[in-house]
Amino acid sequence: MVNNTADSPCNSKTIPQLINAAAAHFDDRVFIDDNGYTITFRQLQEQSRNVAAALMSRDFKLGDKAAIWAPNIYQWVIAAMGIQTAGGVLVTINTRYKGSEAADILRRASASILFSVGDFLDTDYTQMLANEDIGSINDIVVFNSTANDSLSWNDFYGRGEQHLTKYGSDALEQRIAEIQPTDLSDILFTSGTTGAPKGVMTSHEQNIRTFKVWTELLGLNENDRYLIINPFFHSFGYKAGILAGLMRGTTLLPHQVFDPELILERIEREKITMMPGPPTLFQSILSSENLDKFDISSLSKATTGAAVIPIELITKMRKELGINTVLTAYGLTESCGLVSMCRHEDSDAIVATTSGRAIPDIELRCVNEKGQPLEVGQAGEIVVRGFNIMLGYFENSAATAESIDSDGWLHTGDIGYLDAEGNLSITDRLKDMFITGGFNCYPAEIENQLSQHPSIASCAVIGIPDERLGEVAMAWVVLERNCALIEQELISWSRERIANYKVPRQVKIIDSLPLNASGKVLKMQLRSLVTDQKH
Repeated sequence: MVNNTADSPCNSKTIPQLINAAAAHFDDRVFIDDNGYTITFRQLQEQSRNVAAALMSRDFKLGDKAAIWAPNIYQWVIAAMGIQTAGGVLVTINTRYKGSEAADILRRASASILFSVGDFLDTDYTQMLANEDIGSINDIVVFNSTANDSLSWNDFYGRGEQHLTKYGSDALEQRIAEIQPTDLSDILFTSGTTGAPKGVMTSHEQNIRTFKVWTELLGLNENDRYLIINPFFHSFGYKAGILAGLMRGTTLLPHQVFDPELILERIEREKITMMPGPPTLFQSILSSENLDKFDISSLSKATTGAAVIPIELITKMRKELGINTVLTAYGLTESCGLVSMCRHEDSDAIVATTSGRAIPDIELRCVNEKGQPLEVGQAGEIVVRGFNIMLGYFENSAATAESIDSDGWLHTGDIGYLDAEGNLSITDRLKDMFITGGFNCYPAEIENQLSQHPSIASCAVIGIPDERLGEVAMAWVVLERNCALIEQELISWSRERIANYKVPRQVKIIDSLPLNASGKVLKMQLRSLVTDQKH
């Protein structure tokens, strides 16, 4: 059973309170096991305080922004919790971004310090920023530092220890006491239809309350060993991972690379009990030739996303992988990552074809163009209202007003319908978005990036079916006069400048794009052309 007593960590009001309560409750139990390097709940509290002290020694104030651009490693967790212990606002950056994309987030977030890695998968992250405008960043702290780095993680962390030894912890305790439940805890940038990522602002209490519900419905507890494949920079890795684990005393095992064989081996070796992931993850595992070679009987809980899922997949996850609890959920960054969720008693059909019912204490509707609620079974835009709705987009009141109406309803841009029991089925997206291997892809953002190519006059991006990744990007390109461009050249050019999951897998050069009377690209026609080519 999950612990919901009054002093339970999940009843904390701020993230520093949550860290302290988890240390008191779970003490020397292992919180993070990063390939054998372990950190207990008590040690996390101590190390978070050291990071907070190091930040405060550098004049980091309540409400200041600090960014992390790194893969799923234990230092990510310590840095994030340290930022929030100092009353700072955590800004996360997608590890698949190129230097220019990361620099754009740093500038627009007004971050004063960046935590990053020197080398990951043969990529030097800090080097990618060498020739970029990184705005108000004063320091870059490098987790796996090399001799050339200006500030290593060990040096930075050591300064926090020295600061606490020299000056004591009174100032830090006062800072923690000043943090309010309604204060900003994080800004997570989400791509959008306008092409420029928008910073979603949420508070300490919102996030804790949302994932108290999630962990309760899932049944997450202190006996679970939770393999976190979802990246920490994403709301699911950070909130349904780090915060959820702190609430329930769960051991987290960060995982960096999506590889079915490695994942199977790790489930067996580490006795993993809980593993979330997109449908593609579970499909890849089920289709692995070596599935039978691994003992994955410890795996008992899994959650997957709101993408369309075959009923057979849910059945196979239960029968062939032996996972007792398989739940689907729906959420978006603007809702702290959660809107609706299936329940334990739901059938395979409900789990596969719906995203469950609204979580307690929030309202969920499907509405027509006038904002009027629709009957059961009628498809319309999904809108949601309640405690989990973002405080707004950072320094973008116009976009906030477009997304949250005067009655407080968040307009998701997704199309769906509710059944008689309130289960939500998602049928389409207003915003053109498609999902590649679990990552949201926004055509307008990719189009903006492709348009920077000197030979491109105009372009349109759509999602096309892909057996492994669900959907991938396809670009339709109109060239400038007297310019020539080979499709593969544009793909190679994109790989150097755009996060890999956004790179078009196909390019079609055409004379003109199909437009409607108001000059908007008719993407339905482009999708039809793809369908016609297949036939």
